[in-house]
Amino acid sequence: MKLYTSDEIRTKFIRFFQTKGHAVISSASVIPDNDPTVLFTTAGMHPLIPYLLGEKHPSGTRLTNIQKCIRTVDIDEVGDDTHCTFFEMMGNWSLGDYFNQESIAWSWEFVTAPEWLAIPKHKIAVTVFEGDADSPRDQESYDIWRELGQDEQEIFFLPKTENWWGPAGQTGPCGPDTEIFIISDKERCGPSCSPACGCGRYIEFWNNVFMQYNKRADGRFEPLDQRNIDTGMGLERILIALNGGTVYDSDLFTSIFAQIAALSEATYADQPKAYRIVADHTRTAVFILGDTYGVTPSNVDQGYVLRRLIRRALRFAMELGIQEGHLANVANAVIEKYELIYPELHRNRDKIIREFQAEEARFQKTLSQGLREFEKLTISLENKQLDGRAAFKLYDTYGFPIELTMELAKERSIVIDLEGFHEHFQQHRELSQAGAAQKFKGGLADHSTHTANLHTATHLLHAALRSVLGEEVAQKGSNITAERLRFDFSFHRKMTVEEIAATERLVNEAIAEGVEIISEEMTLEEAQNTGAIGLFESKYGQKVKVYSMGKFSKEICGGPHAANTADLGAFKIVKEESSSSSVRRIKGVLEREIGS
Repeated sequence: MKLYTSDEIRTKFIRFFQTKGHAVISSASVIPDNDPTVLFTTAGMHPLIPYLLGEKHPSGTRLTNIQKCIRTVDIDEVGDDTHCTFFEMMGNWSLGDYFNQESIAWSWEFVTAPEWLAIPKHKIAVTVFEGDADSPRDQESYDIWRELGQDEQEIFFLPKTENWWGPAGQTGPCGPDTEIFIISDKERCGPSCSPACGCGRYIEFWNNVFMQYNKRADGRFEPLDQRNIDTGMGLERILIALNGGTVYDSDLFTSIFAQIAALSEATYADQPKAYRIVADHTRTAVFILGDTYGVTPSNVDQGYVLRRLIRRALRFAMELGIQEGHLANVANAVIEKYELIYPELHRNRDKIIREFQAEEARFQKTLSQGLREFEKLTISLENKQLDGRAAFKLYDTYGFPIELTMELAKERSIVIDLEGFHEHFQQHRELSQAGAAQKFKGGLADHSTHTANLHTATHLLHAALRSVLGEEVAQKGSNITAERLRFDFSFHRKMTVEEIAATERLVNEAIAEGVEIISEEMTLEEAQNTGAIGLFESKYGQKVKVYSMGKFSKEICGGPHAANTADLGAFKIVKEESSSSSVRRIKGVLEREIGS
């Protein structure tokens, strides 16, 4: 049996869609820009939402790429056979160009043709939307699959819960999808066995979304003027489908596991869960630290998740007997595995290693504090019983693993209310998942005039900060709600009252001048040569959009924007604070906007 490598799959996927006229675009940052509802980029379509909503993309109407993604809702499930917090999503998009006929036909060709993935046709199953009151049964996609030669016994009509995507918020583009599965060697679990039953017979690896409706505020679905295709194939998932085994059995983890083994007192066979958690969490932390936006561990937002990932990796590294300070060696193995594909990891190697070492030192101090707290909690316990709330506080506040609490309690003949601990843990987890489930609401999918104005204001704010504080200032993230903008930027100290006032004044001077906002398409090299600032994530030669606001600002961006600075009304900084180490955060609002 042929075993595919990750490099081989990446290359085949991109090359295939290039033959179909798709422009290759770069992976965006793992930190979403101007979206307050998700901490990380969770899918390939996420950075493309403005273009799926109708904005013109500088690279055309057919796009393909491999997007770095992070999902942490199931962080506590990592260690099993399937869950990862970081993954690579391979995707292709049609922005009002082709639709389901071409999308399905090309998927079938890529999956089954001998020169591409060469999966036997009898090993393929697909699902299509069964229809409901909002949208009819997707008979057209079913017929396309049948005409291509897909076995009708392995085509399943499933409801909206299984075969529908979107909208991104409460309203917006959405539509039915068709999902592609490989049939494993497991027997059917019963006569009604299907990809929806979750028995493990069917492994999904590709999803083609047919964005053809707009959901209105009143709940009705109306046809979109621009119908789009949005597909996603997880690299880790397709490697399982092709090679078998678990998500950790591919070449993506081979060298990382080898480094863990070299540092560990236990083998992978002895401690597979600990190996997997150390590898997965370290890999994700490396991509967050090495990202263009440069997030570092902190107690808020992405920094909080990053801290939790590193500390959870450290806890399991301790279980493996890995000596203090050596997790950075595992991080270096991740960098070496991915730096040719994602050169930002190579550029930021020193910072990544430094932050791993610093966070480990802080964690060791935290563990010492946790030990003292444990002693305080248990020194005068009645009946030698530790309640679940106290055990959870040790876990949540001090990062104290429940296994360590149990071990210490056993030494002192103390009984822990584990049922109470798990109740508190589950409540905490459900709150976290509920927050993460608010995908895109009010974020990138919100193209209201007000949010476009707020987005425009971030450009003027960025330029003003560089004028007041110096050109060392660089954007480190932003998001926008219906009420305010938030802008993170690199700077080593708190701003003075005078600096805040000067920054605010410069933004309002640009607004008062009422200059037209001009959008131009050019290559990355041309943008740099004209003095544009921004995140230079694109590949050389790739076209980007540059927005100019008179003499005030010139920046690479994807929009949306106001037409004139005068539309913004008046800008006010309401708060300046620390975001993380050497990163400051400004929150601002617009008052007296034109048309408001």
